[in-house]
Amino acid sequence: MSIKVYKPTINSRRNMSVTDYSELSKCGPERSLLAPLKNNSGRNSYGRITVRHRGGANRRKYRIIDFKRDKVDMKAEVLTLEYDPNRSAHIALIKYEDGEKRYILAPVGLKVGDTVEAGANADIKPGNALPLTNIPTGTIVHNVELNPGRGGQLARAAGNSAQLMAKEGVYALLRLPSGELRNVPATCMATVGQVGNVDHENVKIGTAGRKRHMGWRPTVRGSVMNPNDHPHGGGEGKSPIGRPGPVTPWGKPALGYKTRSKKNRSDKLIVKRRNGK
Repeated sequence: MSIKVYKPTINSRRNMSVTDYSELSKCGPERSLLAPLKNNSGRNSYGRITVRHRGGANRRKYRIIDFKRDKVDMKAEVLTLEYDPNRSAHIALIKYEDGEKRYILAPVGLKVGDTVEAGANADIKPGNALPLTNIPTGTIVHNVELNPGRGGQLARAAGNSAQLMAKEGVYALLRLPSGELRNVPATCMATVGQVGNVDHENVKIGTAGRKRHMGWRPTVRGSVMNPNDHPHGGGEGKSPIGRPGPVTPWGKPALGYKTRSKKNRSDKLIVKRRNGK
């Protein structure tokens, strides 16, 4: 999937680019696999804004994706490759031999008319899902489960993949996209290949309006606010923060601080963290 660049007919078009969707289907999504999706604009169940700078996005329907790949030992044909407004990756509509249709993440190399399968006896080719015990060491995988039967949770974004490094006992060692080395139960399912739409990270938004269509509202810097609105506010001219580090409007550290529980059970499965510790 390539990148399409526009001619600079206006200033904002000069650096704007989009994904070339010519390889995707021109037909609409499968209606039986659509679900309503409400725009909450960053508000929780109490109506309070818990995530700022959200709202005003285009309306869209949710595509129900089969992350579990639990229909085993039955082949399915790829009908279409489609755009999904809810994720960076493209999706593929597959039809099983019994007539059931499902959406899956479209890996690199998957084409319309190909056959995919899930199960321990499936071939090692893009789009097929197998338990990690049945996948050869060194294979590139995506949509990896953390717990057997729960559905894929790792390496699902466009261009992402994990590598199966080793298998020892009841665990399989994976190198995740962040560089973290983690043990995962070897009975977990994973899909062979790399997630498609690899050039997604190279797309330049270009215009402010395009960002608004995605549901992002403007962000105001704290340093240009008044002291009663933000801890960074006030002062004559461009003033320094005036405290050890940048903070949120409510005084919490803005560059991140550790919130992970010391009793997290999955810590023992991490062989090497992404920060090298």
